Amino acid sequence: MYLNVHSQYSLRYGTMTIDKIVEEAKARGVNQMALTDINNSTGIMEFMRKCDKYGIKPIGGIEFRRDKQLLYLGIARNKEGMKELNDFLSIHNLQKKSLPDRPPLFQHVYIIYPYCYPYCIDKELKENEYLGIRFDELHLLYGLDISAFKAKLVTLQPVVFAGKLEHRLHQYLRAIDLNTLLSKITTADSCSPTDQFLKPGELEERYVKYSYILDQTRNLMDTCEMDYPRGKIKLNRKTFTGNKLDDKALLEKLALKGLQERYPGNQKKAREKVIHELKVIDDLDFCAYFLITWDILRFAKEQGYYHVGRGSGANSTVAYCLRITDVDPLALDLYFERFLNAQRSSPPDFDLDFSWDEREDVQDYIFKRYGREHTALLGTMTTFKDRSVIREIGKVMGLPKAEIDGFTDPSQSLANRNNATFKKILAIFELMGAMPNQRSIHAGGVLISEEPITYYTALDLPPKGMPTVQWDMYEAESIGYDKYDILSQRGIGHIKEAVKLIEINQGKKIDIHQTDRFLEDPNLNTQLKTGNTIGCFYIESPAMRQLLTKLVCDNYLTLVAASSIIRPGVAQSGMMKTYIQSHHNPENVAYLHPVMKEQLKETYGVMVYQEDVIKVCIHYGGMDGTDADILRRGMSGKYRSRIEFDKLVDKFHAGAKSLNRPEEVTNEVWRQVSSFAGYSFSKAHSASFAVESYQSLYLKTYYPMEFMVAVLNNYGGFYSRWLYVHELQKTGAIVHLPCVNNSTPVVSIAGKEAWLGFMGIQGLEHKYIKLIYDERLLNGKYITLEDFIKRTEMGIEQAIILIRIGALRFTGKSKKTLLWDIHLMLGNKNRPVNHAELFKAETKSYNMPELINTKLEDAYHELELLGFTVTLSMFDLLKTSFRGYTAKDLNSQAGQIIKLTGLYVCEKRVNT
Repeated sequence: MYLNVHSQYSLRYGTMTIDKIVEEAKARGVNQMALTDINNSTGIMEFMRKCDKYGIKPIGGIEFRRDKQLLYLGIARNKEGMKELNDFLSIHNLQKKSLPDRPPLFQHVYIIYPYCYPYCIDKELKENEYLGIRFDELHLLYGLDISAFKAKLVTLQPVVFAGKLEHRLHQYLRAIDLNTLLSKITTADSCSPTDQFLKPGELEERYVKYSYILDQTRNLMDTCEMDYPRGKIKLNRKTFTGNKLDDKALLEKLALKGLQERYPGNQKKAREKVIHELKVIDDLDFCAYFLITWDILRFAKEQGYYHVGRGSGANSTVAYCLRITDVDPLALDLYFERFLNAQRSSPPDFDLDFSWDEREDVQDYIFKRYGREHTALLGTMTTFKDRSVIREIGKVMGLPKAEIDGFTDPSQSLANRNNATFKKILAIFELMGAMPNQRSIHAGGVLISEEPITYYTALDLPPKGMPTVQWDMYEAESIGYDKYDILSQRGIGHIKEAVKLIEINQGKKIDIHQTDRFLEDPNLNTQLKTGNTIGCFYIESPAMRQLLTKLVCDNYLTLVAASSIIRPGVAQSGMMKTYIQSHHNPENVAYLHPVMKEQLKETYGVMVYQEDVIKVCIHYGGMDGTDADILRRGMSGKYRSRIEFDKLVDKFHAGAKSLNRPEEVTNEVWRQVSSFAGYSFSKAHSASFAVESYQSLYLKTYYPMEFMVAVLNNYGGFYSRWLYVHELQKTGAIVHLPCVNNSTPVVSIAGKEAWLGFMGIQGLEHKYIKLIYDERLLNGKYITLEDFIKRTEMGIEQAIILIRIGALRFTGKSKKTLLWDIHLMLGNKNRPVNHAELFKAETKSYNMPELINTKLEDAYHELELLGFTVTLSMFDLLKTSFRGYTAKDLNSQAGQIIKLTGLYVCEKRVNT
């Protein structure tokens, strides 16, 4: 009889998880119920799975609200009905239209209006429309002629929470949602204290005088059947060509063609591996997945877009031959089974990285190529875990700001420990912790569905986004979808733009995908081992540069290892230090056990990759491949629950014991395995990163000026902008301040002359950043200050910014003279308009005293408007001439107390 059940997915309204709803219903003898979350269908598929498990009949639906006001419920009669509801909600979400007072006529959906809704009694109800009446509204029927709608009445017993404590939690959620005080929450803002599952028989008792209403409700529910396929199914697009046999033939043809290009010499081993992989791919029905990925990249290459294929997909030789990845699995001894095998419980995926400014175009192609009905971005759920929620709870309680600040200040944690108010806030925070707070968009996941995707979800339209499903990657996997990861990163933007700038500035075309040549280049490897890698993807942070110099890293394989051991898991466990020592003295390595030597000789007995952990668990702990896969997922941090991960501890120890492994050795091996828990890295992933690092390093080594300009134009990387400008100066480039007659919106370079762009000037309005350049292209260089002001129609405030940064120095006048001129020109008047003039009136000139600018003043203007100095160095601003030692002298002064001056670059806070 429960047609209106809400879960936590009724965001900041419902308090129960799907699990709890089903358990509560089972305990009260409920045998069928409808989940109708507010304006979403996030939990429907999960609800079906849980109900099936407990022997309860699930019914799907959506509660539609506009401006917090309940309009009506939609109850799906079947799978088609669920699609109608999802389509209806999606249209309004995607077109940003308000929900109507009455929905259209659905073919497979019942509409239930709340009894007191203004459109109910006085309007004729359609065949599929009903009135839901709560038990506390039954008195409204007394003495009323209900013959016209008697047959349309059904019970409406909302379920929002379980117990008094959760009802109070519901009120806190409503106050947070409405951004108001708890004391101001009205009955209209929140649910009724009776909106929960009632005791067995209680609901029937409430409607005892209106038993026909119960019968009508039961009849309505009995006609509903969620006729979705059950069990493990795959919902991705099933074919690329329209025929599975054609898919298989095309994939084989492309792979063998790529084999000739990738392995032009002895192909025997590579061919065997490709043939084996093709069989597994076909057996597991993954031909379409490979071909769609290949097709996406074919489009990207036609557009001239760069990409990096990484993730576990780099374990595949077929992917290497299709140029999905640039990592050679044979050279690195990577296991294809790590990517795809019959026992693998989770769907694999390719991570495809594009430049930050090209990804949207690639996504747009996918939507157009595979159809908007069948394509959507993956969603994600943010929870209340963030401690900023403590501030929200304090606000709804009406606490003063100073008190809330004290509760969120870590330095006052001891004082707060015995504070009764803080304890109450913490108790509420604990209850909220894992609850979903809002739906958002996944970093890059795309779903391509065989059926229209609205059979399984309604769609949202996040800001600047594309149609997005209402559940996350874990639910997508449970339902039966494999995602395509279309990601973006700045590093590819650096590479792409640098190649373009080299062609413009030096007339040279660079094939950046000749990575085999880069890996063997001694000049690149010298840069690597000396840590001269600022600007290069993944290897520019102080920690990484320090690691490269400690390892004296001068080859690709060592860089692959470095990309993994820099991760927090390895560093925390002390294995990074062990690895560095062993790398320099491999003959002195003491292996924990002969199995460790056999499996981990390449990494000196240290578990560096996810694959190493899997090897150890199988060969040392006697675990099977399936358990090792669950373990790998647990370590990747992508597993929703840690329970299964924790269960494997016992399994590992029991397996090691049955193989007669010494207990103290087993404990240490497990310590190393478990310290990897949140941060383990796939070897293929590291190898992909290392390839991209070499591409950046090649450009930095041979074309440093263009490379650093590209880094600046793609918003830098690890460091502040000034450091990249400093690096550009170090390459021998002459760096000029912005100039209205020479600069473009971004940094530009011609020969050795680099001009900072308008984009970096603080306070300059966005429209002028483009306008100054466009007007100059159209009508030539600016001649005088007045000509510039007329042509751009710029106001005095914006003109002053450009004068102070020196962007109008082409006039030959000092800044102070220009400031006089602009005040005389615009001080008390409207800006001059650039209309055609019959006669050109000469500007009056005045005799001015000599107004001199100093370099020091200029430097302070630059510091204010750019954030860094160009004409002087920061050290030139010091009153003292003392410099002391420089960074390069520090190695020779070990153990000495020294004095030096330095410029703040960045910091790493380490909590003890």
